[in-house]
Amino acid sequence: MELRQVFAVAMKELRDRLRNRWVVAVALVFAALALVIAYFGGAQQGAVGLRSIEFTIASLVSLVIYLIPLIALLLGFDAIVGERERGSLELVLTLPITRLELLLGKYLGLAAALTLSTLVGFGLVAVLLVVQTGTAGLEPYLGFMFSSVLLGLAFLSLAVMLSVLASDRARASGLAIALWFFFVLVFDLLLLGLLVATGGETGGAWFPYLLLLNPADVFRILNVFSLDEVRSLYGLASIVPSALAKPWLMGLVMLGWIVAPLGIATWRFRP
Repeated sequence: MELRQVFAVAMKELRDRLRNRWVVAVALVFAALALVIAYFGGAQQGAVGLRSIEFTIASLVSLVIYLIPLIALLLGFDAIVGERERGSLELVLTLPITRLELLLGKYLGLAAALTLSTLVGFGLVAVLLVVQTGTAGLEPYLGFMFSSVLLGLAFLSLAVMLSVLASDRARASGLAIALWFFFVLVFDLLLLGLLVATGGETGGAWFPYLLLLNPADVFRILNVFSLDEVRSLYGLASIVPSALAKPWLMGLVMLGWIVAPLGIATWRFRP
């Protein structure tokens, strides 16, 4: 594998997203929604305006869990299958480039675009927080931004895997939406339903570890246990053992969610 080829494909993907203003559009969406939620997140308690770092993170966690996975899946679902349908995949593979170089280049280019838009969008909120509260409590917010990037990369890996496995764009897009519904909406309901139906007898001890099977829950755990005020706003604090409440451990689990789907995609994309 030649890194020069991977870099060339990645730069092309990134330039395409910059040229069609995808990065700017997504960054503005992130910034606008983050500002609205951070500013009006305390309206139900009778207060508006930017409050503490902890409250801002607590308000933004739910936004990230819903929005970033969806954007990542929509960004990457046609990375390979789209080229195949347009007939350009065979043409590209006639060039001196391997399938692995093409796949990694596309992923890295899309990952760079998603990362850039995430950091710029949430970075604008960070600037306002610095103006409002100073730099003393900025470190947890930077950790939140980093974990948001990891969440996006994990779902982008899943999207690229779907793009390799699907036979056409329509099927890939349907699978991407179904995956979003499953991980963001259905997965936790199934676990809670299992606990309620069995009175907590089935899966109770394993419940915290089952959460690791969902990258959205890994992101939630990573941020819920970062600050005391955030921890108090979520019920996960009472069921997740302290053994899992380690940022470095959750970071490794999230890296696993990035690497594993890419590994499957690489295996299936072989000639």
